[in-house]
Amino acid sequence: MAANNEIQIARENLAAAYRLADKFGFNEGIDNHFTMVVPNQNDRFLLIPYGLHWSEVTASILMIVDGTGTRIEGEGFVEPSAFHIHNAIHMTRPDATCVMHCHPPYPLALCMIEEGRLEYADQNACRFYGKIAYDDDYRGGALDEDEGSRIANAFRDYDLLFMANHGITVAGTSVAHAWEQLYFLNRACQAQVLAMSTGRALKKIPESIVKSVAQQIETEGSGGAANHHRHFTALKRLLEPEQPNYRN
Repeated sequence: MAANNEIQIARENLAAAYRLADKFGFNEGIDNHFTMVVPNQNDRFLLIPYGLHWSEVTASILMIVDGTGTRIEGEGFVEPSAFHIHNAIHMTRPDATCVMHCHPPYPLALCMIEEGRLEYADQNACRFYGKIAYDDDYRGGALDEDEGSRIANAFRDYDLLFMANHGITVAGTSVAHAWEQLYFLNRACQAQVLAMSTGRALKKIPESIVKSVAQQIETEGSGGAANHHRHFTALKRLLEPEQPNYRN
């Protein structure tokens, strides 16, 4: 009974993340994908059936998929790029309980320019010091195991991956942690793109201060595990009056 309850909570949290991503404009039609490792089943993960809009996702509609791409529970189509990206990352990174891959406009804008990098020019960017990898070698869709493995290897020691000409991938130890990373990454990229649009030089923060701020956020501030949970719980409260059926 306890294991079933854990899985239901995981389903509800991942469904909430899909709904919130739609609400915040992080989605792209019926494409892109979030996954979460099934509690106590490290070789299986929850995945959206391809063809659903993120505003339609509910806890019960999420499929359970194994490491071969086979549906263990649920109905629907396992989209190849979703499987190859997420399966490779989950296998390579046991700590990556939740993986979110999407193409939000502002992070994508930085992936579209030569040597596009998140610059440490605002406080939100500082939280990602030492956590971002950059894959500058776009090779098309991740439609096979080799490309999934290549992406996972680029991502191996980091929490976030900028994928040139493509989008971003974020990993977290929980849905709340991954969501926190995705949310603040989008905010930092949005601020940078807007600042760059002025044509003025960015006022970059000295590296020593960046490191200090990153440590503050990680250990004392909004980056702490308790605050990941607080943030995500608050956002789920916003869903309740509007979209309570995400729990179904």
